[in-house]
Parts: sequence; C-alpha cells; structure tokens
Amino acid sequence: MRICVFGAGAIGGNYAARLAAAGNEVSVVARGPHLEAIRANGLALLTGDRKIVTRVAASDRPADLGPQDVVISTFKASSLSAIADTVAPLLGPETPVVFAQNGIPWWYGHGLGKDRPKAPDLSRLDPGGALLEAVGFDRTLGGVITSSNHVIEPGVVRNISPDRNVLWIGEPDDRQTPRIAKLRQTLVAAGISSPSTTDIRYDIWHKLMANLTGSTLCLILREPTTIQATPMVNRLARRAHAEAIAVAAAHGVVLDDSPEVRYGPKRVYPDHRPSILQDYEGGRPMEVEAIVRAPVAFARAAGLDTPTLDAIESIVVSLAESKGLYRS
Repeated sequence: MRICVFGAGAIGGNYAARLAAAGNEVSVVARGPHLEAIRANGLALLTGDRKIVTRVAASDRPADLGPQDVVISTFKASSLSAIADTVAPLLGPETPVVFAQNGIPWWYGHGLGKDRPKAPDLSRLDPGGALLEAVGFDRTLGGVITSSNHVIEPGVVRNISPDRNVLWIGEPDDRQTPRIAKLRQTLVAAGISSPSTTDIRYDIWHKLMANLTGSTLCLILREPTTIQATPMVNRLARRAHAEAIAVAAAHGVVLDDSPEVRYGPKRVYPDHRPSILQDYEGGRPMEVEAIVRAPVAFARAAGLDTPTLDAIESIVVSLAESKGLYRS
C-alpha cells in the first residue's frame, strides 16, 4: 500500500517506520533537520530493545511524493492549515485522509447520528473551510492515537510505549466500509493495534478526557504527569473529569469511565511531559482550540455549568496567548 504520513515527527515517525518495515511503500512529509536526517540516514525507530531503520521517501513538498492509496495526517490540530494548502498532489481519485489528532476534530459535526444533538459551531477548527474544500467529507476518516514517543535527535524516534501503539480509525458516520477494513488490516500487519470501533466519537472523547482533564493541569503547573498523583492536583483532575464526562453524555457519548477509574489510587502515572506542555515549552502552536475551547463550547451548547473546565480554559488560553502560541 502506498501510504504518506503527513507530519513525520514523534508519533508520525513511529507509525511511518512500522508501516515501512512491514513492506508498505511509505513516504513522509517532514521538515528541517529531521527531514535532512531522514533523507541522509533513513528513519530510525527505537522501540524496546529494537532499532528499526527504514528508507522512506521524504520531502517538505507533498508534490514530490505523488498520489497515495491513503494519507495519514499526524499533524496537530493547530497545524492542519499546512495540509489544506498542500495535500492535493497526494490525492488520487479515491485516496482517503486519516486525521489522527488530539481533541475535537474539524469534521466532528458531519455524519452525526440522528440520536445525537447538533454539534456547536466548530468553524474555528477549520478557518475559512479550507480543509473542507481541500479534502472534503467523503475522503475524511477519523483517527485516534494512543502512543508515547519522542524525537531524540533528527531522524531518530524513540517509542516509549512499545506495548501501547494504537490507532483507532472510523468513518465520520461510523459505517463499516471496505477502506476501513483494508487500512485496519495494514496497520495490524505493521504491529500497530487498530481495534474495531463502531463509534469513532466515543474514542475521540475517551482520549480527550486525558488531554482535557490531566494534560492541561500539567501545562498549568509545568510538571510531568506524575503531578496528577499529588492530592490537590488529583482532586482538581477528578472535578474536571466529572464535568467532562457529563458534557460528553449530553452529546450522546456515554463513556465507560469515571474519575475514580482514571484518577484513582491504582493509577500509575508515567514520568512524561504531555504534548501540550512540550509545545508550550518549545514555543510551538498549541492545540488550545481542539483540546480545551471546543469541549467547553459543547458544554455551553448543552446548557451545562462547568466551573472547573471554565477555569482551566481561561488559564490555558492566557498562557498560550502570552507566548504568542494561540490567538483567540
């Protein structure tokens, strides 16, 4: 399968290397020193006690790579404008695009079942409708990733969760289509878990719980996830989590989750700096809209009071704006 991973940073590099090692014709869109290292030495993945080095076509110009069977975008929501501007040369007549990202995706309101309330205005996730025009709903597939990775040097990705590399994929209307089945089979053959899902929005909200109610507190305190085990932070995370679960339920997504399960005494917190904190510290655009502001918009649409989430939103927006990493 011809697969382009658009955004071959930490997560994208991990998945691109695995797919290439499994025999797929993989290309990557990357930039800067990371791109130059991939071109010169290949893309290296360190996972467990293994080192996988693969040769992949790499460019910062998608036009160099040609039409693909599938495009997997691992760009963060705050950087998706790059796809809208340059994805066209990668698209054949039936090429789907998987948007694997954190938070509420730009396409969320499309394909909603009749039993679910209308989504709030999410136009800020796709300014000017650029993604809708460039990709369209018919090509769009939802994606949710669970995997922890770091680029430890240009061209080299370390996967720090070798037993937890998951990519849920689904149609916006949750149909079980041949293209979903084929791509899931390809992922599994590459050692990437891809469980069957009948509700991609459930998976989106389930992943969002960690980012919205835990990662944001790490950002506010500038601490790794271990800070969530301390009593005061843990209580705050539980309150935020209870509010977020109620928001999801109000929009027809009833999560098999609870503050006690996610933040209870049996939880083990890895010494990991969440991506939103890494972006803040690295001076990169932050996923404020998708991870924080969109969920609060869902709360307002449902008429719910969410004082803890509101406070988190205000502080996160202030922090991001103070460094020029987000604009309201």
